[in-house]
Amino acid sequence: MSGHSKWKQIKHQKEAADQKRGQLFSKLLKAITVAAKGDPNPQFNLRLRAAIREAKEGNVPSDNIERAVKRASEKSEALEELLLEGYGPGGIALLIVAITDNSNRTVPEIKRIFADHGAKWAEPGSVRWAFTPPPKGGAEWQAKFPQSIGAEEREKLLELVRDLEEHDDVQNVYHNAA
Repeated sequence: MSGHSKWKQIKHQKEAADQKRGQLFSKLLKAITVAAKGDPNPQFNLRLRAAIREAKEGNVPSDNIERAVKRASEKSEALEELLLEGYGPGGIALLIVAITDNSNRTVPEIKRIFADHGAKWAEPGSVRWAFTPPPKGGAEWQAKFPQSIGAEEREKLLELVRDLEEHDDVQNVYHNAA
């Protein structure tokens, strides 16, 4: 009966859950660190307030949130926010928000994900016009001109978005599919 102990089953489930939670915490804390660079006081920094609220909804411990804000205000860490653009299946516009400490690593990795799914990389500004930027302190880009696509293209698009969102540095992926 080797390999059938209850602890082994629990261990595998716990490892998977802990890995997902760790990735979520990492994404949320990166967003807080970048937002806190403007002003470390959430009363005056709407973007930081929204990032902290989102982290609390994700059950990130308060100590970790405070450490991320403190880290951003103490030293100039090399985290930068990237706005990447491209076209997915059916010509759907994609806008990717990423936070990274090394854009020379992140951009090629995202380009590879695009290539693996048959999507096309776009120059800065060529997709952004199709979206309404978030209001000051907001986080959501809204599609100005939603496009309808077929079921097959929608499936390919959802697979591409899923793979992009699994990347550690990608915070959000927006598209104009209706």
